[in-house]
Amino acid sequence: MPGLWFSEFEEGQVFDHEWTRTITEADNTWFSLATMNPQPLHIDHHKAAETEFGKPLVNSLFTLGCLIGMTVNDTTLNTTVANLGMEKVRFPAPVFHGDTVKAKTTVVGIRSSKSRPGQGIVTFLHEMFKQDGTLVASCERAALMMAKPDA
Repeated sequence: MPGLWFSEFEEGQVFDHEWTRTITEADNTWFSLATMNPQPLHIDHHKAAETEFGKPLVNSLFTLGCLIGMTVNDTTLNTTVANLGMEKVRFPAPVFHGDTVKAKTTVVGIRSSKSRPGQGIVTFLHEMFKQDGTLVASCERAALMMAKPDA
């Protein structure tokens, strides 16, 4: 399903995204190294074993990126102009290799653009849960959305 046009969003609208994703050690290691983050907590099993978690944590920026990516198909695919910002980013519980995650989105704000006629800003609350229902990530994302083309 393609994303929705600005006029198709309603405040309070909820999307329970169908896709799930099992996070692998390769995902975490590749992302951490590709983004030049040598934090042992993410890439060193022996060092991570000495922490309160006892094993490597999935890089929180990978978690955030996966969360946003999992929402695109239902909300903004081919209908967004740009992301304008993310606020209130939270990681209330850790994600580990082997966790399977899914996303939920709630539309928390809508307003017409003052400088771009027909376009508007939609604010989404994105939430990620792992297999046991634990909330592991959330953020509010503002996206500038396209107007529906004239038929």
